[in-house]
Amino acid sequence: MLRIQDIAYSVEGRPLFEGASATIPTGHKVGLVGPNGAGKTTLFRLIHEELTLDGGAITLPSRARVGGVSQEVPSSDVSLIDTVLAADTERAALMAEAETATDPTRIAEVQTRLADIDAWSAEARAASILAGLGFDHADQQRPCSDYSGGWRMRVALAGVLFAQPDLLLLDEPTNYLDLEGALWLETYLAKYPHTVVIISHDRGLLNRSVGAILHLEDRQLTLYQGPYDQFVKQRAAKRAQASAVAKKQEARRAHLQSFVDRFRAKATKAKQAQARLKMIERMDMIAAPEEAAKRVFNFPQPDELSPPIIHIEGGATGYGDTTVLSRLNLRIDQDDRIALLGKNGQGKSTLSKLLSDRLPLQSGKMTRSTKLRIGYFAQHQVDELHLDETPLQHLQRERPETPPAQLRAKLAGFGLMADQADTEVGRLSGGQKARLSLLLATLEAPHLLILDEPTNHLDIESREALVEALTAYSGAVILVSHDMHLLSMVADRLWLVSGGTVKPYDDDLEAYRNFLLTADKPAKADKPKAAKPARPPRDRILELRAELRKCEERVSKIEEMRDKLSVKLADPAMYEDDKKDDLALWNRKFSEIEEGLMRAEELWLEAQERLDAAEGA
Repeated sequence: MLRIQDIAYSVEGRPLFEGASATIPTGHKVGLVGPNGAGKTTLFRLIHEELTLDGGAITLPSRARVGGVSQEVPSSDVSLIDTVLAADTERAALMAEAETATDPTRIAEVQTRLADIDAWSAEARAASILAGLGFDHADQQRPCSDYSGGWRMRVALAGVLFAQPDLLLLDEPTNYLDLEGALWLETYLAKYPHTVVIISHDRGLLNRSVGAILHLEDRQLTLYQGPYDQFVKQRAAKRAQASAVAKKQEARRAHLQSFVDRFRAKATKAKQAQARLKMIERMDMIAAPEEAAKRVFNFPQPDELSPPIIHIEGGATGYGDTTVLSRLNLRIDQDDRIALLGKNGQGKSTLSKLLSDRLPLQSGKMTRSTKLRIGYFAQHQVDELHLDETPLQHLQRERPETPPAQLRAKLAGFGLMADQADTEVGRLSGGQKARLSLLLATLEAPHLLILDEPTNHLDIESREALVEALTAYSGAVILVSHDMHLLSMVADRLWLVSGGTVKPYDDDLEAYRNFLLTADKPAKADKPKAAKPARPPRDRILELRAELRKCEERVSKIEEMRDKLSVKLADPAMYEDDKKDDLALWNRKFSEIEEGLMRAEELWLEAQERLDAAEGA
């Protein structure tokens, strides 16, 4: 059991915890959530005893092992499989002692303990974990020095999972995993035999892998039972209740204060006024919960181009003389929302670089709109920001002629307010750096926005704001992400990058998730199934979705025209005698618009029914 009792801790005079308490029973899986900068990682460091509490206590059962991923595995000549095996220090020590021990009693003790910890199946378990995180058998035999930092972070994660500590602390582990690795980790954590506390902003993981949410807010910890979506509902109800109580209390206080103000000076009422004043002073006021700061992304809207904006026929691309992708026959229109699926190393980043003009076409034909502007965001760009410059200075380099006030407004449109605008990038949080990189990627109002893992370091509220911004954005979007929630909310087309080419994926995301989770399991004997009606082709469904979007846009435009005309007809000047002819004309137009709106709404409903029927087939 992890017991956090009345803890207090401050950083440079700023309190992160004040009297915070929580109890996590043994074996529970808990997601730790809260705004960026609230102190989640600091809490992990306090549990690890890397930091000293100002007050209170954090207690664990005696001899409980605490494990987490603090840094990447160092570059070395040791193979991945041996690096992971060495992470279980007890097993490694016992194996070494078994080679040298001579005392019969000690040999028996060592062998008994090795049997207790299932040491002889260790290599198979380590290999299975590495495979789940994206390393095949050949990869596992290669030295750590062959891999970049992001891949070595995966090895470090594999090591701590293999060691199976009694309390597993994971801080945003999916930030360096692809979709396949993230889905594997979800399944692994759900079956993990000991206690897990995981900091994550991945809704899918928090809904499928944990049974409780530990919420850090206003320097306090609150444990909610149930997965993330249930926590959201419970917290909303709690906030609504607190808001109602606060309003009632404020009304009571105002009533008492009104009596005091009216009768304080009257001798006959002075005692009553004084009594009510004391009542006000004794009231333990409940503050109404503040709404979470709006975490916005305001993408500039591009002008409209004729379709297609990119068309590739028989294309091939790669690096130097090495071809990575071939047989490319792809079309992108400005209203497309496309998610790239496929295992790591299959070529998703290569395709992104080709589309963003960072890689040339080796063969075939590619046509682009002559005025096409492309925005590109990848995680490495966040790491390449100038750490000694402020966000404002980054924008001034790109737009030297623009007044600082306008640049500050652009920063505010991405949630970087005055304080952050003048703070060196090296001192900003990971989420704030990601916001700056997204702003720089969209500064020129691109017609095509390519996003490679845009949600790393963004908290859940920021991810929801990104979904809203992408939904409102009128350009095309290409998405690579391990965040299934983001993909499901934004993408309406799926491309599978596999086998050296790119093809439309004709099923949905849930089917792809099931495919990944069952890919390595033995096939079951087929059972006769009742015939299902044939599902319409993916292209037909995409056509119906596009038709529905056009109907929605038509209704919105007509509603906008009606609203403008309503304002005009509400002007008293329209009803003066010399405006009678104009009034009749505008009333006639208003009737025509109303009729047009009714017809547009009918077409909208018909399009929705056709799409529902197709998707339900």
